[in-house]
Amino acid sequence: MARRPDDFCKDSRPETIEHAQLLLDSYRRWLGVELVDRSGSPADQAQRLLEADFVVVSHGTQDDPILNFGNRAAMRLWELDWETLCRTPSRMTAEPVHRDERAQLLARTTRDGYVDDYQGIRISATGRRFRIERATVWNLIDAHGAYAGQAAKFSDWTDLPSRPLAT
Repeated sequence: MARRPDDFCKDSRPETIEHAQLLLDSYRRWLGVELVDRSGSPADQAQRLLEADFVVVSHGTQDDPILNFGNRAAMRLWELDWETLCRTPSRMTAEPVHRDERAQLLARTTRDGYVDDYQGIRISATGRRFRIERATVWNLIDAHGAYAGQAAKFSDWTDLPSRPLAT
């Protein structure tokens, strides 16, 4: 039976809680502030991250990175359930015409550790276009100092008109 997105952190899966800690620790490392309240247990913190009113999404280290986390706000925005999100190459969150610009952002983040001034156009699973603004993108660094992917956080986006169909 497939899990509903609402059950993502409630089942206290160790890998879920561990990844949430990676996101939170890496954000604090680069930005010097907490992403969410860190009181309570790691499971409580993971649940807080899942329920945050801002978008948090991350991808892994594959050559064509696959999304490996999206909180509820991210799943709503990209119109994906948890299972589908975790099979989606992160490049698919941008239209083909915007993928070079996205690749430049990720390279800049890799080089600098984080970027806190990003804006760009993204696309949902159903083709709805939106511009994200004032996004922070950061490298995920595990407890051993190894690179573990990248994550993004943002609260501001604006829906855009659909692209006209080619004739």
